[in-house]
Amino acid sequence: MDFKPDSPARHASTHLEPEPTGFSPLSLLYGLAAALAVCIYFYGLSSEYIPKNGDESVYMQIARVTAASGHWLPLETQIPGTRNIKPPMLFWQGIVSTTVAGEWTPFNLRAVNVLYTLLTAMLAGLLARKYSGSRGTGVMAALTYLAFFDTYRYGRPFLTNAPETFWLFLVWFLVLYFDRAARQSRFMPLLLGVVAGIGLWYKSFAVLTPVWIALALWFARERQWSLKAFVLKDAYKLVVIGAVAVGLFGCWFVLDPNPAAIWSDFIIKENASKFDSSGSSYAMRFIWGGSSIWTMLLGAPVNAGLLFFPIAALMVTALKDRNALSRDQKTLWLWVVVMIVFYSIPTQRSVRYLLTAMPALAILLALGWDRLARGWFIATLALSALLLTFLGYESLALQATLQTLPGATTYPWVYWLMLIGATAFCVTAIRIADLTRPGAPIAALLVFLGMSSFLIPLDGASGHFSASAVQASAGRSVWVPVQVDGEDEPYRFLLPQAKIQPYRQANGLDAEALAHHYALFTVRSELKEPGCFDCRVLGERLVLKGRLNQHDVLEILKGRIFKTLILKESLVESRIKDALRAG
Repeated sequence: MDFKPDSPARHASTHLEPEPTGFSPLSLLYGLAAALAVCIYFYGLSSEYIPKNGDESVYMQIARVTAASGHWLPLETQIPGTRNIKPPMLFWQGIVSTTVAGEWTPFNLRAVNVLYTLLTAMLAGLLARKYSGSRGTGVMAALTYLAFFDTYRYGRPFLTNAPETFWLFLVWFLVLYFDRAARQSRFMPLLLGVVAGIGLWYKSFAVLTPVWIALALWFARERQWSLKAFVLKDAYKLVVIGAVAVGLFGCWFVLDPNPAAIWSDFIIKENASKFDSSGSSYAMRFIWGGSSIWTMLLGAPVNAGLLFFPIAALMVTALKDRNALSRDQKTLWLWVVVMIVFYSIPTQRSVRYLLTAMPALAILLALGWDRLARGWFIATLALSALLLTFLGYESLALQATLQTLPGATTYPWVYWLMLIGATAFCVTAIRIADLTRPGAPIAALLVFLGMSSFLIPLDGASGHFSASAVQASAGRSVWVPVQVDGEDEPYRFLLPQAKIQPYRQANGLDAEALAHHYALFTVRSELKEPGCFDCRVLGERLVLKGRLNQHDVLEILKGRIFKTLILKESLVESRIKDALRAG
């Protein structure tokens, strides 16, 4: 595998001349890949099992309960202590999107965030095209951003990350795209303040700080680091931007009938707690542990997922050849570095905080990937082919068991054709040098498609309760298993007319034990595990186990997915009279 950069002659021609007009195989590939990326991001959006974070269920509940209250503020929830964990914009977005669509569904809640993610990719593409003069480079910057795993993981669910990333990166985009005009315009500071303020309404007032610092450094650099020129000509712009953004965020306190709750729930508990060292020293947590500085330094490559190796190589190369970087590249790196440094200061550090830096990294990779060794992209392609092969192996094991179950949803022939075609593409891109670099983000997107398609049996009839079971639960209390707060929310989509009540799932808590406590409940078990003597099963479905341990992973690697990864969930009615009266 070649990990040496290509020849200097090839580097010199990269992105300097406009691409030829007319049809070419590469332009057709770019167009098809862009259309495929859009489809991949919308595909499976209704699934219960899309890559996401546990916060989504909590946010869905806040939006649902607030909508049911009939007022926009204050925010409402059924989980104690979670009412004001985020500003209201995301929840209002969910209320509006489901109202316009006319139905409370996961798709309608998530679709707006997918649009935000696609718009962010478009911004990355426009900026890359401006810098390179090449439409193909712009398309590949957009595809690269969409090919980052954490873009896929956090850019589709009902979370704050997609809108936050869009609005905060839009600030930087406007400054860089309009450049001289942005520095000279009297109205640009006001516009930037409004854009940043909307971002704060999704996340927090605190995210203004890195944006403000990056803008201050950009203005100072454009003034050749002259303090006098910066103070006289640009300082007031930063004041306007900050005042407008914070002023907009402050409207939350004015509009909410209980501003004291916002202060205690959001300012103190949600934001100030991120500096809590939990009894250990700040210095120790800074250099050691799962929330150390190393988390942030590796955060960008980790966010990139299958593109880990090219992004890591890009960062090392940029550091080594920093004096040779162009003005545009240095400006993009400024945004990335500020994000890394700022989010390294709190004791609570997470790679999710660096998602706002990923559009800039996508642009930088598209602009400079010919300066990276081809071997880094081959690593992405090889890993993608391996994962697609593994999905095929697990799918065969799952298909064999599904065929023994009456009425189970099985894989269509198109699924197998897709896996074979995607794997063949990865192998072809490894063999053909000119396809290796543009093929890497496309391969990552194909892996995303394979992951979503693997869930076909669970997203179909096999993963849902029958219509008769749904009807039998209407108007009744149904107790469902949870491990953390909010995990009961998806059941409101599965059993929309039932009164969902959570119970804490624990080892050894089987149907026999639950039947003594609840009249109607769901319980999870292995496929062939016997049922309950004092129960009547109203319906069954297949579910994906949420939390896996080391033993589970080993079992999955052996193809024993029905013992670990996929379980049976039964909707059970107890026959014990005391339980019926209690229900």
